[in-house]
Amino acid sequence: MAVVTELLPRHIELARAELGCISFEVNQTSDPRVWNVSESFQDAGSFELHQVRVKVSDWGYATAGIKRNYSVSGL
Repeated sequence: MAVVTELLPRHIELARAELGCISFEVNQTSDPRVWNVSESFQDAGSFELHQVRVKVSDWGYATAGIKRNYSVSGL
C-alpha cells in the first residue's frame, strides 16, 4: 500500500497528460487495499499507447505484482 500511495499521484498526473486521455480517476474504496480506476481515452490507439507507457513506467514496475480486475469496453 505504501508504494501505491507514494507513486499514485505521479501516475495520475502522467496519465491525464497523455494525448487522447479524456479522463482518468482513481478512488480508494472502503477497503484501503482496493482502488477503483475509471479511465477514458479518445480512441483505441490512445488507450494502447497508455498501456505501453504504463507497463514501462516506475508505476508499472513497482505495482506489477498487484492483482488487477478490469474490463475494457468501447474499443
